[in-house]
Amino acid sequence: MAEKKLNPAVKLALEIGPVILFFIGYLQVRDRSFTIGGTEYDGFIIVTALFVPLILLSTGLLWWLTGKLSKMQIVTAVLVVVFGGLSVWLNDDRFFKMKPTMIYALFAGVLGFGLLRGESYLRHVMEEVMPLEREGWMKLTRRLTLFFVALAVTNEIVWRTMSTDAWVNFKTFGLTAALFAFFMSQGKLFQKYGIERDKR
Repeated sequence: MAEKKLNPAVKLALEIGPVILFFIGYLQVRDRSFTIGGTEYDGFIIVTALFVPLILLSTGLLWWLTGKLSKMQIVTAVLVVVFGGLSVWLNDDRFFKMKPTMIYALFAGVLGFGLLRGESYLRHVMEEVMPLEREGWMKLTRRLTLFFVALAVTNEIVWRTMSTDAWVNFKTFGLTAALFAFFMSQGKLFQKYGIERDKR
């Protein structure tokens, strides 16, 4: 299937929409419990159960509309199903709270493995979006690897030491803001190592 162009606003809505809906849903039912099939579930588990098919739907729509999914989108969807499913099945919110840790640890591991081989796997994923010289890709990959490790550690600290409310806020806003801030902070690197498309 050939890749198709998609309105950036629609793409953004499909990518972050499920997370925002998870946050809104959690606020609505966080203090409630539900008995289903003789088992009592708190609001967090119910919202997680709804989030799993929602993320699959949004990922499927992205594929249908663009004809392509990034490896990051695929891995995220798989981990949501696995850890979200475990949380619902075992009625234990810890599995879903561990999901960001697993995602960021996996990304850090993959990028780190590439660096050990003298390669930037990040380049293969993002080169079309922001072309850089090889040295720029290596520096950015090293920084992003360390950043992913920091996010994984931070998520572990937050969910293990703070309330569910605090973790949901961190997951919805903190992680998103941190990723945005990281790439904004790399402006000098992009300027120094950026390649103009018409000179490639």
